[in-house]
Amino acid sequence: MDTGLKRELEAKVVAGERLSREDGIALYACDDLAWLGGLAHHVRTQKNGDVVHFNVNRHLNMTNVCTASCAYCSFQRKPGEKDAYTMRIEDAVRLAKEMESEQLTELHIVNGLHPTLPWRYYPRSIRALKEALPPTVAIKAFTATEIHWFERISGLSAEDVLDELIDAGLESLTGGGAEIFDWEVRQHIVDHATHWEDWSRIHRLAHRKGLKTPCTMLYGHIEEPRHRVDHVLRLRELQDETGGFHVFIPLRYQHDFHDSRDGKIRNKLMARTTMATGAEALKTFAVSRLLFDNVQHVKVFWVMHGLQTAELALNHGADDIDGSVVEYKITHDADEFGTPDKMTRESLLDLIRNAGFRPVERNTRYEVIREFEGPDHARRETPQPMRV
Repeated sequence: MDTGLKRELEAKVVAGERLSREDGIALYACDDLAWLGGLAHHVRTQKNGDVVHFNVNRHLNMTNVCTASCAYCSFQRKPGEKDAYTMRIEDAVRLAKEMESEQLTELHIVNGLHPTLPWRYYPRSIRALKEALPPTVAIKAFTATEIHWFERISGLSAEDVLDELIDAGLESLTGGGAEIFDWEVRQHIVDHATHWEDWSRIHRLAHRKGLKTPCTMLYGHIEEPRHRVDHVLRLRELQDETGGFHVFIPLRYQHDFHDSRDGKIRNKLMARTTMATGAEALKTFAVSRLLFDNVQHVKVFWVMHGLQTAELALNHGADDIDGSVVEYKITHDADEFGTPDKMTRESLLDLIRNAGFRPVERNTRYEVIREFEGPDHARRETPQPMRV
């Protein structure tokens, strides 16, 4: 990138001007990661100060049985396959209640598209979990892809599906099912019927009903930077309309391994892809933060990025590091990346302070639960946030 364009883009960012599609593509073409990170850090500091948000949550995948066979996914199993499972509702309740003593504030549920489970299983499971857990625990459940599937198996409209789930205790959808929206890429990676039109329709409807939802992007597989820019700009336009997204989450595609338990390779992209490097991940966070000017938070999901890259992402636009997680089979069934299953509150505090930031525990609605002391800036070895 030539010096003149750098100055032009930097002036737009500092002035708070909205960046264009061409600006986003130019930013991805820039190899000056320190400059990109500095600009993104400037924006995240303006929006969120020296804070890094986290929560105490548990991920729960109640079934991995799925009608779809998406090219990137190693989580899905077909009925009768080894390792296929579907939880009874009481088992899901038992697992969720195991974290009560840790002051759990969010239960995050994503499932496969099960071909034979009845629609009633889903509102009943939400109601049972809500009744069993303290009222401070929010239920964040189901992707737009799942809601679309529920329309099909129930014969109800998405509006009626959401009304029943909200009545049962649902407080937020999850952001999954987005992957990359551009059909040029999507037709090669997705094996279900939910694309941009239905994904956006369902989130628009959820926002109209008062739900705040996250939005995501799966990057680092067969897409190009222009597809990432297009993806973010579609979400930015929807956010202009509804204001219902509270966080954007770039998710790093996980390269697969041979599943030694049954010998199958479910990731059809494996032979022609590699995981995005740490530098590419940091660039993606920085450009996303700069483009997505109307969303308050950008989250780095440490499970998909590793702890070191997650810590660095906090200086490249991210201000949220997710939470304790406990179990995330969708990722841990897809790689041997080496991230732990769980982070405790104390380990999250240490990670945030080591990056030079002040930890703030939040709930699903991004309301502050508790603020903590930041790093000891008198210690020379404590990393400090980059300044612009």
